[in-house]
Amino acid sequence: MDTRRKVRNIVTARPVTEGAGVRLRRAIGLGEPGEYDPFLLLDDFRSDEPDDYLAGFPWHPHRGIETVTYVLKGNVEHGDSTGTRGTIGPGDIQWMTAGSGIYHQEMPKGDGSGSMHGFQLWVNLPARDKMTAPRYRGVTAAEIPVVRRDDGAEIRVIAGSFGETSGPVLDVATRPTYLDVTLPGSASFSLETTRGDTVFLYAFAGEILLETERGETVTVANRNVALFGDGDALRADAGPQGGRFLLAAGSPIGEPIAWRGPIVMNTQEELRIAFDELSRGTFIKAKGEGGA
Repeated sequence: MDTRRKVRNIVTARPVTEGAGVRLRRAIGLGEPGEYDPFLLLDDFRSDEPDDYLAGFPWHPHRGIETVTYVLKGNVEHGDSTGTRGTIGPGDIQWMTAGSGIYHQEMPKGDGSGSMHGFQLWVNLPARDKMTAPRYRGVTAAEIPVVRRDDGAEIRVIAGSFGETSGPVLDVATRPTYLDVTLPGSASFSLETTRGDTVFLYAFAGEILLETERGETVTVANRNVALFGDGDALRADAGPQGGRFLLAAGSPIGEPIAWRGPIVMNTQEELRIAFDELSRGTFIKAKGEGGA
């Protein structure tokens, strides 16, 4: 019996404007909230035009989720209500657990050529962890292990594991896998997965060939999201010029999702309370733990 995961659905990231006027592409977060459970949103903020991103994301709240910011080019200056200040540079990751509530700002600054490339992934928190104290895990590029194969493939292990290599982000509620995979021309990538997990691939360079549930071969390219069906493993093949993609896998939480703006809870009453606390100035419940 073939237990390899096949592609169930493919969508293309769509233009949206967020923050104070940042133009980006939203890959996940436009359909049903539970479609990619436990993942809620994936934003692609790659641009070579400073006007697209310099307005940034001024002070705003979050509750009930984790945000994962991954920078490829440029820098993101950040600050928050825990007292943390710092810069996320090329290859760096910031894994923020908003928990019971945090205010923060993220201000992109391009590199010398005006390029600002990166992604932000939102991961939901289960009900038991939604009101936990907020905290940050700042991970530099040098701290992210890279598996280099003889054929030139490179797999950056941000969270979870790939083979015997584990990423630096381990102590998060949903225990996800998060990889950045670069394949040379016509190379293959395989990964064992846990049956029942949600798994998706986001292509952002070159071309990647995948098998659909109908047994057809489909090509995904820049800004395509491929959501896999269930199985014990998956395979992705690069096109002749190679390809690069993010791959995320995680166990579904399976709880109701009540989502409005930067706050994600389980019920509409919890949302009402959160926004009432914002208006009253009682939103922040704990100082939390900072990290550059």
